[in-house]
Amino acid sequence: MNVTIAKPQTKHAKAIAAICSSGWKQTVEGKLSEEYQIQNIVYWYNHERVVHDIHNGAYTFTALIDSKVAGVIGGGMIGPNAGEIFVLYVDETYRYKGIGRHLLEVLTQKQMISGAAEQWVSVQKGNQLGIPFYEARGFKCHGRRVTTTETGEKKVALRYSRQVR
Repeated sequence: MNVTIAKPQTKHAKAIAAICSSGWKQTVEGKLSEEYQIQNIVYWYNHERVVHDIHNGAYTFTALIDSKVAGVIGGGMIGPNAGEIFVLYVDETYRYKGIGRHLLEVLTQKQMISGAAEQWVSVQKGNQLGIPFYEARGFKCHGRRVTTTETGEKKVALRYSRQVR
């Protein structure tokens, strides 16, 4: 399997939206209502929003296999010495094949070039896809952030970080 890491393009928007919608929904299944899930997906992963976010750099890299989007990562600097991963999803078909790890490595290198000494990520509490992935790469949990959704539900995100220098 030949994986190419590239900047996302507008033509990737439909695949990015599908991968992110499916992946995010799996992380909150049984934790947040169907009503909230639909609202969130409609807001963040509609075609126009994804195209807009591609142009604004919110999606940093895609993993391509034979020109097909297999995964996506987005992140940026949140301070002079700190980077953050905003989004990381891999299509179910391609999970556990090193694609997420490869996307994370490329983003980490980009953030280190920009001055990052530490890297942060928020992971939905109970996310048994994301938590083991990040912990295996040296991320440690430093607390939690509780927010209230538009539907009045409590959403709990665990804050993880690791040193990258």
